[in-house]
Amino acid sequence: MGLEQADVGDVVAFLEGKGPDGAGRSIHEVLAFGLGPLEARHDFIQWLFPLPTPSQAVPDAPVLSATDIERLRASHAAQAHMDAAVAMMTRFYTVTDHWLQPGNHNHLRITRIIASLRLLVGDTMADGFRRHILGRVEAAGAPISSRTRDYWNAA
Repeated sequence: MGLEQADVGDVVAFLEGKGPDGAGRSIHEVLAFGLGPLEARHDFIQWLFPLPTPSQAVPDAPVLSATDIERLRASHAAQAHMDAAVAMMTRFYTVTDHWLQPGNHNHLRITRIIASLRLLVGDTMADGFRRHILGRVEAAGAPISSRTRDYWNAA
């Protein structure tokens, strides 16, 4: 069964723990992913860190409306789940190294995470995550392009 286009508000229900993502998973199931699924699955990041623009990687991913944005900003449950999602992804990028190479698909994920956090949670969380990522890149001496870093800084 393929993913169906998300209805308006579905992503709000998902992030509040009241509904499934496009693959039928609860927020708690996604937050329980181990390192392997975090790397191998490509249909969850758009649900954890939604944006008001369509995903080029997952065309059926949710697209935030202005109402969704307001609800997610005001929802204690959604904010708590996004905090947990940030912690999960921070751990992933801390304990794995495969993304520290040019052109890795995780670079797009990182841009999405920063932009979504800035929109839905605030600058402090977004900037903290970005600084952590840039610190990992710097510490590893990773050959991440200045163009990619510019995307992260602009997100």
